[in-house]
Amino acid sequence: MTDLAVFEQTGALRFERQLTPDQIDSLRAVADERIGSRPGARLDGEARLTDVLAVPGAVGGVAAGLTSSRARAVRAVLFDKTEDANWVVAWHQDRTLPVRTRIEVEGFGPWSTKDGVLHVAPPFAILARMVTLRVHLDRVDDANAPLRVALGTHRLGRVPADQADRVAASAAQRVCHAEPGDIWAYRTPILHTSDRAGRPTRRRVLQVDYADFDLPGGLEWRPL
Repeated sequence: MTDLAVFEQTGALRFERQLTPDQIDSLRAVADERIGSRPGARLDGEARLTDVLAVPGAVGGVAAGLTSSRARAVRAVLFDKTEDANWVVAWHQDRTLPVRTRIEVEGFGPWSTKDGVLHVAPPFAILARMVTLRVHLDRVDDANAPLRVALGTHRLGRVPADQADRVAASAAQRVCHAEPGDIWAYRTPILHTSDRAGRPTRRRVLQVDYADFDLPGGLEWRPL
């Protein structure tokens, strides 16, 4: 089975050693500057990310291989779990998209604002076409809260929040260990969770959502 076939079936695939040491150091500098004492930071207007996120950059190239050469980054968030920011994330699907302006389009809603950025929940078919890449800037082992994913759940449609635990428990699960420079790719609506770190150490991750299509009805992706 090809890597692409595995990805479509399971919804998760690891790409090892995709970034050079210089690229890792550069992204770590961005993370340390933008995150500060917070658990994470949404990114826009960050020129230092342009080359690595674009096709055929190190990250954009992975996205293009899983979608098409039209892939573009539509959201970027940095996370870090430390002793002071050591949170738990319950089983859930990512369900909203950042957009430029509010336009009422059938099937899109509800609307929300996160960190001053307009978001909307799209039809599931939109999420199902997207990929999410987690670019690891530090080693991730069992002690510092690796992401866990429920394989194949990206193909189940929208899972009600009160059923996420049960659905995840019925699926095969994967613990997503990583080394610096690794990229984990996911189908965006896959069920995922993360525990509190048992031994908090740096766990800087750049998470980027990619799409290779335009939104309908005049809606536009919010530019990074």
